[in-house]
Amino acid sequence: MSKVRFSPAVPVLTYERVVEQIEAVIVSGEVRPGQHLPSERELMVQFSVSRPTVREALRVLQSRGLIASRPGGRSGPEVLPLTGQALQQSFTTLARIASLSLSDLVQFRVILESSACRLAAALHTPAQLAAMRGAVERMESAAGRMDLFNAADLEFHAVVWEASHNQLLQASGQAVSGALLDLMNDRISSAGDPGAAMRDAAASDRKLFGAIAEGNSAAAGEQARRSITATYGGYLDTDGRNGLAAL
Repeated sequence: MSKVRFSPAVPVLTYERVVEQIEAVIVSGEVRPGQHLPSERELMVQFSVSRPTVREALRVLQSRGLIASRPGGRSGPEVLPLTGQALQQSFTTLARIASLSLSDLVQFRVILESSACRLAAALHTPAQLAAMRGAVERMESAAGRMDLFNAADLEFHAVVWEASHNQLLQASGQAVSGALLDLMNDRISSAGDPGAAMRDAAASDRKLFGAIAEGNSAAAGEQARRSITATYGGYLDTDGRNGLAAL
């Protein structure tokens, strides 16, 4: 007799089956960003389920950043393009419940951003370079206004991610950046001289911009690593700093 062993069967809720099928057609590209799924009523008929079941499935898909659901609308939910929103929510939630350490987040950002900056140095367009320059200049002229500084800083890095021309890097990078944004705000707010902290960060991004503008991929990747280490290294324990140094 065979010694194969099976795990206990786990019941699956009906709405989860609906989620699986809709997610599959989105991932496969059968339904593309900007297109609409069938209406709630049509989904009820096709899946042979109740309205609450359809709505629960759509709620899950919306929480994952896959669709924008508009109950009561004539058309069905709209399929959304890939973004870092759902990933950011996951990273932030994991960090809050301590399943994901600060070291994990910082190290992951080093890996992602150094790679994105290398690609951006090689693949940026003139328009993207101009957008980076403008964002850095706004950071430099923020004059102690943290709201203006943060907006310009986020814009600079968003353009860098975009210039990598890699959708997965862009989505993941935006997610990690968003999860770490509050920490950056706390660092600047608690600094003895917040203006100096902002000037240091702007100077670091100015160096990164210079390496990207020169098309120097190696220098861009290294500057990204140094910048992240300088910003977040002080928050890490000894093991975290050693891991960061190894990168």
